[in-house]
Amino acid sequence: MPVTGRPVDPDVDLSVPRRRFELRRAPWRILAAVAAGGVLGALARYGLSSAFPYRAGEFPWVVFLVNVSGCLAIGALMVLVTETWRVHPLVRPFLGVGVLGGFTTFSTYVVDIQDAVAAGAPLVGLSYLAGTLVAALAAVFAGVRLARLSTRPRHRERP
Repeated sequence: MPVTGRPVDPDVDLSVPRRRFELRRAPWRILAAVAAGGVLGALARYGLSSAFPYRAGEFPWVVFLVNVSGCLAIGALMVLVTETWRVHPLVRPFLGVGVLGGFTTFSTYVVDIQDAVAAGAPLVGLSYLAGTLVAALAAVFAGVRLARLSTRPRHRERP
């Protein structure tokens, strides 16, 4: 414990001796891949949100579809890069964490729920809250199943 009597989080406080040189050992290639992918994913989401704006109190279909399609894609991607393909070690951080992590958005989802409630549309907010949760989980499951079905070896019977 430091002199103040409060606990120190060694992940944040770089004055803790054992963490001083942590940045030198940071996985810079992975961090760069995630950052580059995140930029692309966030730009894609921003572009869609700009192309299809909505007002507070309206169901935010764009963000809903972005989050659900991103969940479908990440379900399929994880099967492909962990079970099917041999890929470069940076593919998963770039596409999964970066592109799809930047494309999907939990923060906008929460703000949209708050905005709907504040605009006097609590049923819209509640349906968006529950609908996104159910649809996103179903999309991940569907992405996993579709990827496994489409990459499963096919055995043909000989006549």
